[in-house]
Amino acid sequence: MASPLVLIALLSFLLVLLPGGAVIRLLKRVGAGQRVRDDGPQRHLEKEGTPTMGGVLFVPAAVAAALLGVHRFAGHIPMGIAVLMAATLAFWLIGFADDWLKIKRGRSLGLKAREKLAMQIVVAVLTAYALARVRAEQGMDLDKPYLHTYSLYWLYWMPFWVPLTVWTSNAVNLADGLDGLATGLCTIAALGFVTLGLAHGHHEVSIVAAALAGACLGFLWYNRHPARVFMGDVGSLALGGMLAVMAAMLTPPGPQVAMPVMALLGFCLVPYIEAASVVAQVISFKTTGKRIFKMSPIHHHFELSGWSEQRVVWAFWGVAAAGAMVTVLVYGRW
Repeated sequence: MASPLVLIALLSFLLVLLPGGAVIRLLKRVGAGQRVRDDGPQRHLEKEGTPTMGGVLFVPAAVAAALLGVHRFAGHIPMGIAVLMAATLAFWLIGFADDWLKIKRGRSLGLKAREKLAMQIVVAVLTAYALARVRAEQGMDLDKPYLHTYSLYWLYWMPFWVPLTVWTSNAVNLADGLDGLATGLCTIAALGFVTLGLAHGHHEVSIVAAALAGACLGFLWYNRHPARVFMGDVGSLALGGMLAVMAAMLTPPGPQVAMPVMALLGFCLVPYIEAASVVAQVISFKTTGKRIFKMSPIHHHFELSGWSEQRVVWAFWGVAAAGAMVTVLVYGRW
């Protein structure tokens, strides 16, 4: 199985790398330039005007390579994979709308926060509903005879995966603040899912994760410091949503249903820390008038503390890699 996964990752990598230069030039022509916050680190001002919306390149490439690989492996596209791809593209469209509004308005304000959150919740609810139906039709129960399979999965998926999917989508979005940071973090998470998928016989999930890893690596060629393009919300929202739904698809029957949740926490450790730093900063300022960090998300705190951008990125990648390795060791045989 390892060889086909490498080929799928390579295909996805090339689908991003080869047209990348042309897409960047197109983004420049349509005026998709990054707007930089005035209150951020001063060295970020030089990033003003760098093309954003790079997610229009690598997300479709990952989806196309994943669908091709799954179809080649299974002979068809399983309903669960179709739901995963639909959810990914739905989050991609939300991010696209947000980014495009920023471009049209010429400022860093796209969709209102409540509008974006409402759309994310709708996508997450529909995804949870669809996956619950898929699992019910597969006849997977949790050994609870007093509950019907479908009802039990509905009760399980809704409270866990709806908020977790929305949280993960926004967490990756918040982590996308330094050159290559979120791209590298998602590459590490995707490789973790490749391993878990293989360990538990979910080969289709491994194929999708391999395609995602390849696409992220291809994008990293252009997104590494100094970045020639940023992924934008169209990339980060889709990546977070995709990772969360992949974890949901690994849910086993029986008493171990919470294991994929813990695995997702391990693979997305750094994005979750980034999101938590923002929440903590807001709560602290609203309640005490004081800030915990010099600036949130926390990667800006380290920058303002004197760390170079590259040092922060490498350190965060290291933490993410360590978290992913521990997660694989702990949950690889649930």
